[in-house]
Amino acid sequence: MAYDKFISLKSTMVPLPIENVDTDQIIPARFLKATKREGFGDNLFRDWRYNPDNTPKEDFVLNNSVYSGKILVGGRNFGSGSSREHAACAIYDYGFRCVVSSFFADIFKNNAINMGILPVQVSPGFLDEIFSIIEKDPSSELEVSLTDQTITILSTGSRENFEMNSYKKNNLMNGFDDIDYLQSMKSEILEFAKTRAI
Repeated sequence: MAYDKFISLKSTMVPLPIENVDTDQIIPARFLKATKREGFGDNLFRDWRYNPDNTPKEDFVLNNSVYSGKILVGGRNFGSGSSREHAACAIYDYGFRCVVSSFFADIFKNNAINMGILPVQVSPGFLDEIFSIIEKDPSSELEVSLTDQTITILSTGSRENFEMNSYKKNNLMNGFDDIDYLQSMKSEILEFAKTRAI
């Protein structure tokens, strides 16, 4: 299994109400030299989290102990810019399992799913409602059900459905990336191969 299975998640949220967050802001290019997928979380939002002398910026949300959880709530057009999969690696490695936004860049969205992160696209109004709830009470929780494809603000009961490709949904619920999916069908593939002429 490549990643943790995602069935449902109930968690507090970390708000990042910034639009057009691009992949270079998520993980700056100078940190892309690693050959393994681990360790990128240390540099998630590096230039927003730290000063040039490597001291934490107190006003950045990841440095604020008031906010925690496995759900990152971002502004519209999250994950724009280059196609680097390291951006999704950094988010997963930091500990987030779900990113909520009113719009995702397509390549980032696919990379996130392949890394075991559920990108949940909601309406602009619902996103504003989430940010408002977090501002009023940082201990508020969202419940995200991949099975039902719903996202719910638990304190109010407000809920929306979200779309998800059935193949990607199956992979997330089984903890598969694309290679794992093929491996899961190995016996069927071998049986099919036997019927083909060489």
